[in-house]
Amino acid sequence: MVTANPGLLTTVNEGSYADTGGTGERILVDYKDAIVDYKVTDLPALRMFTERMNTDTGGKIDITFNLPSMVLEQIEEGTTPKYQHTKLRSERVDVREWGIAVGVTRRMIEDSRFNEVELALNEARRAVDRHITKQTVYALMGIADTSFQTGVGGISISSTTAESGGDSITDFGANIYGGFQGSGGTVGSGREYSYGNVANSDLQRSHYVNAASTSGVLSLSDLTNAIELIGQHGYNADSVLISPAHYKSLLDMADFQATISAVTGGQHVVEETTPFRGTLGTGLVGSLFGLNVYTNAWCPSTRIGVFDLAVKPMAYVERRGLTVEEANPGFGIVGSYLSMRYGLKILRPETGVIIGHGTWS
Repeated sequence: MVTANPGLLTTVNEGSYADTGGTGERILVDYKDAIVDYKVTDLPALRMFTERMNTDTGGKIDITFNLPSMVLEQIEEGTTPKYQHTKLRSERVDVREWGIAVGVTRRMIEDSRFNEVELALNEARRAVDRHITKQTVYALMGIADTSFQTGVGGISISSTTAESGGDSITDFGANIYGGFQGSGGTVGSGREYSYGNVANSDLQRSHYVNAASTSGVLSLSDLTNAIELIGQHGYNADSVLISPAHYKSLLDMADFQATISAVTGGQHVVEETTPFRGTLGTGLVGSLFGLNVYTNAWCPSTRIGVFDLAVKPMAYVERRGLTVEEANPGFGIVGSYLSMRYGLKILRPETGVIIGHGTWS
């Protein structure tokens, strides 16, 4: 259900926040807002967590992965080895259309005291950025949301969520965005397979784990446990995604060293060496055990994510990028709307660990 803001911004300053208008609209662009606009000119969430793919067909897209399956065998003189075949795993990505209608009228274009069209389109662009960021983080963290249809069967993924079966992580009908490895999986079947000399009992461990503390405070043992879980499948954890509340708990810990760079005037600033900024938060804020620590305002205070981002955990399948649908041919942006068609899904279940506090909300 979409709740539209009543009214339109007009030359006589009527509409917008309240049906009767407001004097707040007489301020065109605040300097602080201009800085925020500058920071949200791209979609960092997609570059951070997804591998971008394009498709020429709509609807549902199938992506196939090959699994470790072939082995060398000793052969006797004059004999030939057995023929072997590659095992495959298929994942289905649901490609959907999303849109936003921008209230642009001919009066706005003809009689405006300033470029109202540009302001409206810029806000629409920021709305797309907020939407993509929130949907990516919610799908990544397994948070239930009715508008995005994330989670499993309308419930957030937790340490008790099953890997397979009814209303499980691999049940496409209940969970179109996938997830990391759940509980009750079987090695050699589905999404789990043997690696190195790791015991099957360790490979079957869920990647949704309860935090050491139920109060929401980040413990270093949570990170070391996640590093082990990811490493058992042959990957190397390199990034941590936390909320601002977790960031505060880290700053209170003596073991946390912020990444800083000296500048003139004796001041220090956080190095801006990461694309993870804009609406996603302040970006790279430090490191722990060799893991880059990122903070994100969309990340809930009850969840922490640890990932190997050298192998993107999610796929972003784009059928069509953001375009303007001209509802009234010949009138341009008047009466038109913006839309895009894409799909998101976690395809690498071994490359991430979600650490949850308390109720896993």
